[in-house]
Amino acid sequence: MFNAIGRIFRTPDLRRKLGFTLGIVALFRLGSFIPAPFVDFGNVQACLAASQSTTGLYELVNLFSGGALLQLSIFALGIMPYITASIIVQLLRVVIPHFETLYKEGQSGQGKLTQYTRYLTIALGVLQSTTLITVARSGALFPSGDPSCSQLITNDAWYAILLMVITMTAGTGLIMWMGELITERGIGNGMSLLIFTSIASTFPGSLWSIAQARGLDTFFVVLAVGLLVVVAVVFVEQSQRRVPVQYAKRMVGRRTYGGNNTYIPIKVNMAGVVPVIFASSLLYLPALIAQFNQPAAGDEPQAWVVWITNYLTKGDHPLYMLLYFLLIVGFTYFYVAITFNPDEVAENMKKYGGFIPGIRAGRPTAEYLDYVLTRITLPGSLYLGLIALIPLIALSLVGANANFPFGGASILIIVGVGLETVKQIDAQLQQRHYEGLLR
Repeated sequence: MFNAIGRIFRTPDLRRKLGFTLGIVALFRLGSFIPAPFVDFGNVQACLAASQSTTGLYELVNLFSGGALLQLSIFALGIMPYITASIIVQLLRVVIPHFETLYKEGQSGQGKLTQYTRYLTIALGVLQSTTLITVARSGALFPSGDPSCSQLITNDAWYAILLMVITMTAGTGLIMWMGELITERGIGNGMSLLIFTSIASTFPGSLWSIAQARGLDTFFVVLAVGLLVVVAVVFVEQSQRRVPVQYAKRMVGRRTYGGNNTYIPIKVNMAGVVPVIFASSLLYLPALIAQFNQPAAGDEPQAWVVWITNYLTKGDHPLYMLLYFLLIVGFTYFYVAITFNPDEVAENMKKYGGFIPGIRAGRPTAEYLDYVLTRITLPGSLYLGLIALIPLIALSLVGANANFPFGGASILIIVGVGLETVKQIDAQLQQRHYEGLLR
């Protein structure tokens, strides 16, 4: 293993790519600590120190920004607008036929879809930065009751607010450009690596808060359980159902094509982390509506606001956990049905002379693939739901904050991006050496 790592740094091209990637990552983390214009940095830090845990309403965005959201930095929005835009464009392929046509055109069409994603990212950046500044001005960003937490913005003039919106939106655009630079000149997977960096940067603080609150014994128990969770996630993420496919021989001119055997890999977790993001976002909507319907001082809150506050804002409540789990299972089936079309796969196989042994080509093949997909998605959805519940269980048992590292979206992204990055480095090593990084 150490010899393989040494070969990475002895290879000039790979060493240059790795150094470039680390430099971009360092700039990305530096921007997470630079405050936006007209932000009272002292008050923000004081409110962060007084707040023991992130409120559920902002925990996901704060997690993906590496803690920059609550610091109101120039990179406060992080990569979240781009993630949301990518998911929206992907879902619109089902609704808008033109998007599906562009996707099937190959590199040129997908380039246009990427351009649409960039435009939508900037639009979402404007919307989310405006919302963040409004929440910060109202004092709801840190609902601790401290008067200084409602004085985070030093200037309420329209030009100051406009400058803050432009700065945060430009920060999102800059992050998007950094990710594309890593993809082109670094080791690849630029956006994923930036998300990886943001989430990994919260690990030390989350673990240290557990050590301070519960002692070193609980800290080491959490570490041991965390390692077991990582092993389980790696095992499931690598698991797949391989559907065998055979291609008949065909003559094109004087050349013979086909006649080989291959397989269709259907992963246990085909949906990735998207259902967790969907479920979290949907559960935040009631809390957001209730927050903007709080009564004036001295008035009694409405019954539905009280019910939402008691049951749908705290992650340690059993009703919240049950709804969260069911939403993840439902969204997993929904997203897999959108991204994997058995009819399209069966049609492509029939076009090129492929067939599944024992299954007729055409409609029977599509029905068989749908049968396999439906049944393999069940354990995948249950796995996603259980992994997503780990931070909520830790919140109620260990006293960890909502960004508990060994569970939820954080561990899925860390493991997924880590495995993909190692595979890419291994592939680049094998281009220059007989041995790669992995054996």
